[in-house]
Amino acid sequence: MRSLASVIATAGGIGFLRKGGGTAAAVAFCIAWWLLPMGYAWQAVLLIVLLAAGVWSASKMETVWEHDSSRIVIDEVAGMMISVAFLPHTPGVIVTGLILFRFFDILKPLGIGRAELLPRGWGVMGDDVLAGVYSQILVRVLVMTQLL
Repeated sequence: MRSLASVIATAGGIGFLRKGGGTAAAVAFCIAWWLLPMGYAWQAVLLIVLLAAGVWSASKMETVWEHDSSRIVIDEVAGMMISVAFLPHTPGVIVTGLILFRFFDILKPLGIGRAELLPRGWGVMGDDVLAGVYSQILVRVLVMTQLL
């Protein structure tokens, strides 16, 4: 039987995929985001819940697994949400957010990698939050300049 922390940390089990769990979690979020649009107030609530649940579950599960285990993918879900939250609900925004988020999350430029050094679940979530923030900024610029 799996604990609540492992279910949350693995985004319902996606993290147990052998390869590409982070990308699979981000794509699963994009599909859910497209199918379940919500207003800005609900987006804010969901984001706060994801961040709090992510820090909690990652902190719990890294005592069972190693720090920032590849099984922990709730951080990708939260980072992906940051990439597209409070923006127009269009396929272009979602796909661009996904591409930019995975770019920043994988390469970890601009100090993103240093966020992993934070303790416990904060470090697990930190790099993806920062990748999401950078992605959000770029997607927002593309929307404001009407390129998306």
